Amino acid sequence: MKRARPIILLIPFLFLFLKCSPQKKDALLKAGEFKKGKRLAELKEKKLVEVSGLASSVNNPGMMWTVNDSGNDPEVFLIDLETNIKQKYTLEGIENRDWEDVAVGPGPDPTKSYVYVAEIGDNMAIHGYKHIYRFEEPVVGAAKEKDIAITKFDTITFSLADSKRDTEALLIDRKTKDLYIISKWSDPVYIYRIPYPYSTSDTTVAAQIGSLAYSKIVAGDISKDGKDILLKNYSHIYLWHRDGTKSIVETLQSKPQEIPYETEPQGESITWAQDNSGFYTLSEIKKGQKTYLYFYERKEE
Repeated sequence: MKRARPIILLIPFLFLFLKCSPQKKDALLKAGEFKKGKRLAELKEKKLVEVSGLASSVNNPGMMWTVNDSGNDPEVFLIDLETNIKQKYTLEGIENRDWEDVAVGPGPDPTKSYVYVAEIGDNMAIHGYKHIYRFEEPVVGAAKEKDIAITKFDTITFSLADSKRDTEALLIDRKTKDLYIISKWSDPVYIYRIPYPYSTSDTTVAAQIGSLAYSKIVAGDISKDGKDILLKNYSHIYLWHRDGTKSIVETLQSKPQEIPYETEPQGESITWAQDNSGFYTLSEIKKGQKTYLYFYERKEE
């Protein structure tokens, strides 16, 4: 009888293992949808020290738009996959109070692509209004100058419906053209929506339409086909798959998958590739640390 006891004692543990292991296996399978983040290039551009936003270009394949955050000039940069600046555009007549994200998507003219620059940061939660600047996406090489002034752009001014908050993530649904903004420091974080068409002359109120139990969200993007949503904070990347029956906010209420993240010094940028083959991340430059442009390639099914 004494020899049989170890077997009896193991039965509860065996039961727990069998009960829990399928969930663990399923989670690992989900995390394996993408290959490990690959370093494409080290960021050395001195003008891009405080990168806070990244968006794949439609009109310039293989290039991306990026911006610096607060305290920098109102400049939008087009970079290649080696992180070289191919063109710089300055929005005239405004300041960079706290630019925190950039997106590329549709706009008022269905035949054109637009760049959206998100003036949505607010570390001290003191600003009553936020702004999103929208202009037609330029094509690099159309001008010889390296610094081009943009004088024609729309300003979408809005306030958050419930409170003054710091926000850093801007997403655009390419099918509806609705804009989504997600708060950063609150716990939980809140989701806000600006439905299309949005005014460029009056102040809009962004309704709070949901919350997420993930803190410090700093960037996000919706794939071109609208089926995949990415959000990230400083240490995690979250992925949601969206079916055709659910809205953006309904999708975000479900449990996300977590993609293994190549830790960055201060990563505040993420964007899908236009062909949906994967996504890119890029960090601010921190003294004494190297910063890289990463690409996470989607595995073949």
